[in-house]
Amino acid sequence: MSTYKDLAELIFPDVKLTIKDLEKRYPPRDLKEGAFVTRFAPSPTGFLHTGSLFTAMVAKKFASQSGGVYFFRLEDTDQKREIQGTGEDLVKQLKTFNVTADEGYFGNHDEGDYGPYQQSKRADIYKVVIKELMKKGRAYPCFCSKDELNELRMVQQANNVIPGYYGEYAKCRHYSVDEMIKMIKEGKNYVIRFKSKGNHLNHVTVHDMIRGDMELAENDQDIVILKSDGLPTYHFAHLVDDHFMRTNLVTRGEEWISSLPIHIELFETMNWEKPSYAHLPVIMVNDSETGNKRKLSKRKDKEAATSYFLQQGYPIKGFIEYLMTIANSNFESWLEQNINSSLDDFKLSFEKFSLDGALFDLPKLSNISKEYLSHLSKEKFTDEFLAWAEEYDKEVYTLVNNDRDYFEKIINIEREQEKPRKDYEKFSAVFDKISFFYSDYYDKKLNDPLPFSEFIDKEVISSFLLDFVSDLQRTLSMDENSWFSAMKEKGKKFNFADDRKEYKKNPEKYIGWYADCISLIRIAVCASTLSPKLYDTLQILQIDEIRRRIDKVIKKLQ
Repeated sequence: MSTYKDLAELIFPDVKLTIKDLEKRYPPRDLKEGAFVTRFAPSPTGFLHTGSLFTAMVAKKFASQSGGVYFFRLEDTDQKREIQGTGEDLVKQLKTFNVTADEGYFGNHDEGDYGPYQQSKRADIYKVVIKELMKKGRAYPCFCSKDELNELRMVQQANNVIPGYYGEYAKCRHYSVDEMIKMIKEGKNYVIRFKSKGNHLNHVTVHDMIRGDMELAENDQDIVILKSDGLPTYHFAHLVDDHFMRTNLVTRGEEWISSLPIHIELFETMNWEKPSYAHLPVIMVNDSETGNKRKLSKRKDKEAATSYFLQQGYPIKGFIEYLMTIANSNFESWLEQNINSSLDDFKLSFEKFSLDGALFDLPKLSNISKEYLSHLSKEKFTDEFLAWAEEYDKEVYTLVNNDRDYFEKIINIEREQEKPRKDYEKFSAVFDKISFFYSDYYDKKLNDPLPFSEFIDKEVISSFLLDFVSDLQRTLSMDENSWFSAMKEKGKKFNFADDRKEYKKNPEKYIGWYADCISLIRIAVCASTLSPKLYDTLQILQIDEIRRRIDKVIKKLQ
């Protein structure tokens, strides 16, 4: 009578290494007590998802703040879904957000002593462990076809029982070893399954670093651990890779909680120490159609792709800061008190994670980005803006890069002060707000109607502007307070009230009040009712350009 050892030797005749050999090859890491070894382990199936960036960021943060190691592992065992090149793209995209690995897969090469870091290159390692499991009688070949598995599922549904391959429904686990050997020698196709000893009527207590102790049904499913193509499934690769890469903290989305009993049974079967688990809140959005919360969707939501935020020009640090507010409830208050501090100074805490799905809040992202951009020096702002424009707006990049000093003067309006202006939330919106500073763009704006008040006669507007420009040499040399006083006096000459209360009391006596005459200058010079501080704007444009613009406006009014 054949044994499981005979079966293992038949299936894996070339596997000569043992688990002891692997333990020597991948020894425990020499790290200080309390240091976390974490990983980001995506599949190369598409773009970098915002939720994936969040997971990677959290993993790196826990490793770095504890003096540990964060590594990148590419889980490319599902080769039917793999999109060529996306593994390398994921590495590049993470680097853009300053989430770089200490070791692991780097696209065109590996770095580190615990590789290979691509699962498709670790087939021999998995087979060593599966051979050992099979010798113990805890793994077996399954010969069921897709049709047989579909038929089993239909029977289970009809009988209203838990679906899956387990217990009495696990047909192939009940074959004798001799029967299994016979079918293999006959050339029948097979996968390899784990033989569970669990019972779903029993419960197992699992500790989660964020959620505390959880009671979950014990695993009893005989899951597939090695596919017919010789590569492992996610569950088994997780067991082997996280053990031999010495991961001691697994951070992943809460959708993986249901898989915990499987992973616990696998670790216990191998008598290996389990890593700690921290299941992160899923990023949610409000569905525009139903009004209900749902998971951020690759298919439905532009915010699901990190590339959207790069294209829009949200500052990278601002975006990371926003994701940190999703991670820890106390981060926002910390940020307000430490606006110029490094993110390294903030300590991420398991206790401060939300237990519910975190709602993606675009207005909050905008506010954080405004705050971040407002505190940058003009030089740093320009560096980041040019880096964005070079990638996403070549025309603006060329214009700004050709006269960087001029752009810096514009951006510096009300910047270097105790409470800087917060005009900009993303780089894609910057140029639209300041394009009037550039003559060609200003002239294009003049093709549209100017937003002068319909209650002020065109002749009054023209006369006021002529008077303003005639005195330009004198007034532009004034300090700001003196300039505003001079404008009040000019306004009074044309019957604009210099006091708002007086104007409100007797509006029929005046054309408007002081702010209205200032608005005439702003519209004429900026082709808009909105602009940065007008005094600073005029100082940047200078006399010749201001005269040119007002001359064009007066001609347009005629």
